[in-house]
Amino acid sequence: MGIGTYVVKRIILIIPIFFGVTLLTFIISHVVVANPVLAWAGEKSSPETIAAIAAQYHLHDPLYLQYYYYMLDLLQGDWGTSAITHLPVTEQIGNFFPATVELSITALILSVVIGIPMGVLSALWNGRKLDYPIKALYSSGIASPPFLLALLFQLIFAYYFNLLPSAGRLDPTLIAPTHITGMYTVDSLLTGNWPDFVSSVRHLILPSVTLAFLTFAIITRITRSSMLETMDKDFVRTAKAKGLPSRTVTYKYVLRNALTSTVTVIGFAVQLLLSGAIVVETVFFWPGIGLYTTTATLALDFPAIMAVTVLFTLVVVVTNLVTDLAYGALDPRVSYD
Repeated sequence: MGIGTYVVKRIILIIPIFFGVTLLTFIISHVVVANPVLAWAGEKSSPETIAAIAAQYHLHDPLYLQYYYYMLDLLQGDWGTSAITHLPVTEQIGNFFPATVELSITALILSVVIGIPMGVLSALWNGRKLDYPIKALYSSGIASPPFLLALLFQLIFAYYFNLLPSAGRLDPTLIAPTHITGMYTVDSLLTGNWPDFVSSVRHLILPSVTLAFLTFAIITRITRSSMLETMDKDFVRTAKAKGLPSRTVTYKYVLRNALTSTVTVIGFAVQLLLSGAIVVETVFFWPGIGLYTTTATLALDFPAIMAVTVLFTLVVVVTNLVTDLAYGALDPRVSYD
């Protein structure tokens, strides 16, 4: 079976996963509150308003019919209208999601650029004095809750030393750069808007470092473990016995084989970044999909909650597919059969 057939089969498998996740989320979101109309319209709303909202969202129909109408609209590209803002959910996601992409990509780059080299050094220095600080660092990253790190970084770098801003994406005195991608750092760089670029980078530092702390720790730990395991393999001993330079053995043989496990963890880290963004964006008031999800959940905005669930499901499925393909590219022994 070729890679094309493998991708097609994986895409077909997305269909039951997609329906399963949407059905489960739909049921949960509709049984949490006995009367969502009152939650949206308010206790003092007129009977006419309540009836109009109930008719709009088919809330008087059985639950299976409500799900049918929802999926029918979803497959036609209509992700619903927010019951709170009365704006199309796709429009709101289009406004908020680029901020999360910018934050997550920055955090992922930091995690990979720092995590893999530190994992390699920790494996090479295994049992030596320099290995213990690295162990302590990634262990603290795994053990530290994101919300606690976010508050701690705000307290130290924003309030005590006043080095970095504590909230938002841009200084309030500046105007957002011309919209191209929705990512302020990229848009300001493309348009040559240097004040916006400097400000957006400064606002990005604290939330991205906070978000990267957990994933960096996981990547470091897995890279270290994979390196140590690979270093005991027979082919590595053979390469050393042939007199190959230690640098060649480490980076050409050991690291390349160890990266197969690391790539799998990086795929998981992308999903972890999205879930962690909900907490981090809320603390730093970063206007991304995480903050949007928190606001929608507190307001019981079911169309928005369902749309975010669909979006996260698609991201997770695509990430898993890309991870599997990358795994096969790194390890020729992997067969798509």
